Amino acid sequence: MTAASRGVRFLELVEVMDRLRSPGGCPWDAEQTHASLVKYLLEEAYETAEAIEDGDDAALREELGDVLLQVVFHSRIAQDRPVAEGGGWGIDDVAGDIVDKLVRRHPHVFGSVTAETARDVEANWEELKTAEKGRTSAVDGVPLAQPALALASALLGRSAKAGLDVAVTTKVEPPAVIDDDAIGRLLLAVVALARRSGVDAEAALRAASRQLRDHIVDLEMTRDRAAGT
Repeated sequence: MTAASRGVRFLELVEVMDRLRSPGGCPWDAEQTHASLVKYLLEEAYETAEAIEDGDDAALREELGDVLLQVVFHSRIAQDRPVAEGGGWGIDDVAGDIVDKLVRRHPHVFGSVTAETARDVEANWEELKTAEKGRTSAVDGVPLAQPALALASALLGRSAKAGLDVAVTTKVEPPAVIDDDAIGRLLLAVVALARRSGVDAEAALRAASRQLRDHIVDLEMTRDRAAGT
């Protein structure tokens, strides 16, 4: 494939989606909304992750195509919606936004900033992201809709980076050897306990994570008041 031909099939995908969503196209595609497609977007993302975990390159190629379809689908839905309802933008706007963001977040490549290590790059990225989005809390931007275990991990990670001492009150006896297998069995045991007790482990951890998020914000406010900021 030559440089000139790269992206040609992507444009074909855009044209196919245009046909499906246009009058005379597919009735099912025409009636879809952002909300109705959320479950498919999540499903395709999980299937992509599974292909990576399995080391299945053929499956990965297919699943990436399915994820790309979701991006094009949502972009076309937005294009069809009136500007007054938040629509009126399409796939070119989505692509343009991410191109601008990549250039802006890589000043060590496209500008004069120096970043010699991956850690330097990550630090620059987070600093730029925080400034761009006007975030005031370490937990701003953590998506609360993600799976509860990932949510809890993200919140604890953000609080640690911010130097906040977040106390998790429930004590857990650590296994003799702490590795992936031991932690996995420990988590499985907790889920089994929840099931025996009639507790939805996902919902319980999500609720606790939301409480943790509020606690982190309170700690930040207390710290800022003490510092006179």
